[in-house]
Amino acid sequence: MNFAEPASQTFGILDAGSSKVVCLIAEQSVAGLRVLGFGHQRSQGVKAGVIVDLEQAEQAIRAAIAQAEKAAGVTLASLYVAVACGRLRSNTFTASTEILAASVSNHDIARLMSGARAYAERDSRMALHMNRITVELDGVPNSLDPAGMAANAMRAEVHAVTADGAPIQNLMLVLERCHLAVAGLYASPLASALSATSIDERHSGVTVIDIGAGTAKLAAFSAGQLVDVAVIPQGGHQMTADIAQSLHTPLNEAERIKVIYGNVISAQSDQHEVFSYPETGSEGRMQQATRAHLGDLLRRRSADILVSLMNRAGPGFGRNGAASSIVLTGGASQMAGFAEFASSVLQCPVRVGLVPQLVGVPKPALSPALATAAGVAMAAAGAFRDHAGVKPSSNEGTYVRRVGEWLKSSF
Repeated sequence: MNFAEPASQTFGILDAGSSKVVCLIAEQSVAGLRVLGFGHQRSQGVKAGVIVDLEQAEQAIRAAIAQAEKAAGVTLASLYVAVACGRLRSNTFTASTEILAASVSNHDIARLMSGARAYAERDSRMALHMNRITVELDGVPNSLDPAGMAANAMRAEVHAVTADGAPIQNLMLVLERCHLAVAGLYASPLASALSATSIDERHSGVTVIDIGAGTAKLAAFSAGQLVDVAVIPQGGHQMTADIAQSLHTPLNEAERIKVIYGNVISAQSDQHEVFSYPETGSEGRMQQATRAHLGDLLRRRSADILVSLMNRAGPGFGRNGAASSIVLTGGASQMAGFAEFASSVLQCPVRVGLVPQLVGVPKPALSPALATAAGVAMAAAGAFRDHAGVKPSSNEGTYVRRVGEWLKSSF
C-alpha cells in the first residue's frame, strides 16, 4: 500500500537506530519539502537494529519526538517509520494473471500484485516493499505500467522486501506507548539508497551500502528498479568493540579513539604516530598505541563487514549494472579513507553519498548518517512514487489491536 500523499500537511519521520534516534517533522508544499523540527537523541534499548528493551527505547524515542515537536510547534499523531529490523531480505519471483477484459486495467495490475504479496508473505513474513522488475503481455516484454494495453495474459517479475513480523510489532508497540500511530513503514536500506543516489545512477545500476552503528545494509538497483536488499548485524559498534578489546580500554574511550584517530588507509608515518588512552581497571594509568595498530584493527573489521554483506546479497546484486558502482552512507562511511578502502576490497568505483540538503535541518546534522531519515521524508512527500512503502490498512479500534489484526491478516 502506498504512502498517503501529505500535500501541504505536516508529517513526522522516525529512524530509530542502534546509536541514534532521529525524528523529523516536515512540511511538503508548493515551495518544496521543508523540515520544521529536528530531534536527535542517543539510542537506548536497540541492538543491531532490534528493540531489546521497550522502556529504554520508549524513553529515547519520546525524547527525540518531543525535541522535534518543540522546534516545530506541533504535536504529532502519526509517523512514517524506517525499518531495519526483522531480518530484511529480498525475494524475486514471477506472478501472472489472466486479463479479464480486452485490455489491461488497473484492477488487473492490482490483482497480480495482490497475489504476489500473498506469495511474498508466506512463512510468517511481512512485505515492506514490492516492485515490478519486468512485465510481459502474452509473452512479449512491455512497460512496467501496461494499463490500457491489449492482452490476454500478463506476467511480471516481482521483487519483494520482507521482514519477520515480531520485531516490527515491538517497534510499533513502542510507538503505541508514545500515543502515536504508524502512517507508513519504509525499508531502511531503500530509504538510504534513494536519498543518496540520482535517478540516472539507479537506471545505470548502482548499489548503496549503509554502515551504521549496529547494522550494515545494502540496496541494489538495475534499470531503475530495486533488485536486492540485504542486512547484517555488524557495524560501527563492532569496530569500537575491537578497539576496546585490543587496547584494554573502556568502550566510550574506544569510540573516542575511533572517531579522532581512525583511518583505514595506511601510511608509513602511522608506525611513528602514537596516541595515549586510559587502561581499563587502572586508576589514571595511561597506555600508548600507534595509529598503525589502530588502522589494522579497523581494516580487518571493515573488510569483514563489506565481504559479509556481499555474501548476504542475493542474485539481484549480480543483475545488469547493479554491482558496477557503490555509494556509501551511514556513520561509518565518514571514517577517513573508507571510500578508497572499500573500492580496493570490492574492486569497483566507490563514493560517499551526499545527503540532500533538507531545508530546516541543522548543517552539522547533514551527514551520510542522516541518509535514512532523509529518504523516508522524501518518500513520504511523494518524491519516489515508483518505490512505495506500506502502511497498516485498518483505522478502527485501538492501535495495538489494529497492529495485531494487520499482522494476523498479513500472515
